Amino acid sequence: MKFCRNADRAAYRAALRIAHRTLITLLLVPMCQSVALAQQPSGMGGSASGAPSKPVHDAQNRPITAGGFVSSGSIVFKDVSKSSGLASWRHVMGTPQKKYILETDGSGVGLIDYDNDGWLDIYLVNGSTYDALDGKTTPPHAALFHNNHDGTFTDVAEQAGVTNDRWGFGVAIADYDNDGWPDIFVANYGKNRLYHNNHDGTFTDVGEKAGITLGNWSDGVAWGDYDGDGKLDLFVTGYLHYDAHNQPSFGDPAVPDAFCQLRGMAVMCGPRGLKGEPDHLFHNNGDGTFTDVSVKAGVSDPGGYYGFTAIFADMENNGRQDLLVANDSTPNYLYHNKGDGTFEDDSYISGFAVNKDGREIASMGLAVGDYRNNGLLDILVTDFSDDYKVLYRNDGDLNFSDVSDEVGIASLPIPFLGWGAGLFDYDNDGWKDIFMVNGHVYPQVDQHDWGTSYAQRTLLYRNLQGQKFEYIPPVKGSGLAVVTPGRGAAFGDLFNDGKIDAVISPVDGPAVLLRNVNPDHHHWVELKLVGGAKSPRDAVGATVYLTANGMRQREDILSGGSFISSNDQRAHFGLGDAKDAGTAEIHWPSGAQETVKIPAVDRIYTITEGKGITGALCTGQPCPSR
Repeated sequence: MKFCRNADRAAYRAALRIAHRTLITLLLVPMCQSVALAQQPSGMGGSASGAPSKPVHDAQNRPITAGGFVSSGSIVFKDVSKSSGLASWRHVMGTPQKKYILETDGSGVGLIDYDNDGWLDIYLVNGSTYDALDGKTTPPHAALFHNNHDGTFTDVAEQAGVTNDRWGFGVAIADYDNDGWPDIFVANYGKNRLYHNNHDGTFTDVGEKAGITLGNWSDGVAWGDYDGDGKLDLFVTGYLHYDAHNQPSFGDPAVPDAFCQLRGMAVMCGPRGLKGEPDHLFHNNGDGTFTDVSVKAGVSDPGGYYGFTAIFADMENNGRQDLLVANDSTPNYLYHNKGDGTFEDDSYISGFAVNKDGREIASMGLAVGDYRNNGLLDILVTDFSDDYKVLYRNDGDLNFSDVSDEVGIASLPIPFLGWGAGLFDYDNDGWKDIFMVNGHVYPQVDQHDWGTSYAQRTLLYRNLQGQKFEYIPPVKGSGLAVVTPGRGAAFGDLFNDGKIDAVISPVDGPAVLLRNVNPDHHHWVELKLVGGAKSPRDAVGATVYLTANGMRQREDILSGGSFISSNDQRAHFGLGDAKDAGTAEIHWPSGAQETVKIPAVDRIYTITEGKGITGALCTGQPCPSR
């Protein structure tokens, strides 16, 4: 079994690459899967995969997940949930008791400039209730908060026709028909939605016509042009094959009690012990319809893993979109794009399937970003409490190493249960930082002295020039000190001030908007890309390298990520104290490459493929002509 140990993982990956799915692959992968399963602690149900940890408390004897505040220090984020209007909306999912797993996972957040006014709006998916599912009561609505350009937002979901009114989970934003207007996909328990933007502030659900509704439990979603034809394709993760009218609970003979317990306490059952739902890849036919090519492409998930967050991204720097899938309590997927319309499952070969202990984790959130500024995309995964969160370093050639201990993020997050994940530069120093959104799935943890809590605070780590990450403690009363049962989260520049903000959707609670008020005076630049005739119009799948301030940064235009959410699709670069905005090298999805000199700092530029800069915003308004 030595191939499954971290010390020999590089040799294991090399052997598998040489074997190319010959007999060695067929023998070693199942062997390592068996080892990983055998390492799972007995009597641990739910999504837990690590051994029970010792309680951690702060100086006031509060669980560290809901405490650990400091009295002074830099205030990075300010909670503007109420003043912005977002706190007027509330997420609802099942009952507060969370007796069943359908009620626990929460929903995603999508950042979208739906009216093309240059300001990000916010789409918040909602859950539902059993009475609403049965048609007995009015279901809770999703929200579409229009950005009023003055720090406030107005919910226009009903007028826009995007209330969903189904049991909602994931969301991803993309211009799937290349008409210049962003559309919304919502993954549901039940039929999915595809909201087509009508260009007038309203949307029409075209899911049935498009052929993407499915019908059981879809959770995450990502858009990406996997075959390079200039049209965005759709990947939808399946979580559980589930019957809301026949839900498993502790004592149910169909599910072993071990899968319905946490530290010997009866809790909701699953996902272990329950049947998984397959994943689906839909090819964009270019006429408003899609064809399910999951099996043909090799990404159908025949093992029925519990799929959460997915991202299309070029992990190998070859111009092709690979596919990452964070799976709950089962091995993660890394699908290598072969360039012929199919993918190769390199999950174990790459090192992404499991952590450094050879053990699958309860992966929830997923973020990719170049934290070392070396041109390679690294991967951040959030997971369950009683386990560390994993940063996978990209070593090139689709090889990844778990460096969580090495960079200093392994110990503190163990009591936290992680969901939303971000790799972005919060202080504009040119280095991507780590942001994690947390919240437990079992309300019962508040009844026990386990050093964790149901509602939890976020975690922020500052990047120390690609070598280590420095924990930023939460100042009392600041945004980092907000305690809520967090789930979905999206990150972007909501106020067009060059600082990345965070929108969090808790389960059963009001939305949270954390405005970035970090006191740095660093410069920045943002690039909104518009694809040409052979690229997706919104340039999803493009990669931008900015050379400025003595470094070369990378940003990718993505649809999907965090926890079943969708971030700002403008490339954001911190410049430190540099006053020269540098030069952008854009690798368009079409395969074309373009170099553009950026004229000035602290601007949001629009760059159209083949045409260079075609627009600019200064403090949220068109820049004055010289």
